[in-house]
Amino acid sequence: MTSAVEVVGTELLNGSTDTTKFDSNQLKGKYIGLYFSAHWCGPCRNFTPKLAEAYKQANSDTFDIVFVSGDTDQASFDEYYKEMPWKAIPFADRTLAEKLNEKYEIQGIPSLIILKPDGSVLTADGDGEL
Repeated sequence: MTSAVEVVGTELLNGSTDTTKFDSNQLKGKYIGLYFSAHWCGPCRNFTPKLAEAYKQANSDTFDIVFVSGDTDQASFDEYYKEMPWKAIPFADRTLAEKLNEKYEIQGIPSLIILKPDGSVLTADGDGEL
């Protein structure tokens, strides 16, 4: 089985205000929320602040979120990611984003998939359970 860290790739963005790359190996042992969303999506724009509030209350030692963008251009990604306090797959890594959409059979956004540290799915309805 692929671990949750292997699912998200090796380099992530480390928060919207931090331009340094984040080594995803630092997520080992954590539950990871894959947040599928996009700037152009109205329901996503309403859900993101709620998720950010829940994220601030979560235990960062055991849980983190990784944004998987459905945006169509870098500028939209950048503008939307400014609202997020968590990690993100770089916009340039479209191949990984597409693979994750396929792997988790994302039919609509927003969608929040919670992975256990071993990479198995804890819930595919994280957005509905928030």
